[in-house]
Amino acid sequence: MVVMLVALLVIGPERLPGLARKAGLLMGKAKRFISSVKADIDRELAAEELKRIIKEHKDASGIHEIIEETKGTLNEAKQEYLVKSKEEIEKTSQEIRGDIKTLSESDEESKRN
Repeated sequence: MVVMLVALLVIGPERLPGLARKAGLLMGKAKRFISSVKADIDRELAAEELKRIIKEHKDASGIHEIIEETKGTLNEAKQEYLVKSKEEIEKTSQEIRGDIKTLSESDEESKRN
């Protein structure tokens, strides 16, 4: 209130309404400028957040690739183990058959004597 009274005395009653209008326009422009800057900052923050999310997603994709590679390696190792196990079983089975045959032949020879 005191500021308006001093402005009226210093500027005069004729020029005060025009100056008040200009001050109002300048205040409006300042508010719009500040709002624009705030909106720019918010957009920049949102863009940074999106960049962070995309980076995390890319990092997670790397993890998925590692998991898939590990699955493949495990499947190969499993297959290799199964093949070797089958070979070992067949070898042992043949040895047992040979032993049974030898025992049968020995048993028959013992009965003859």
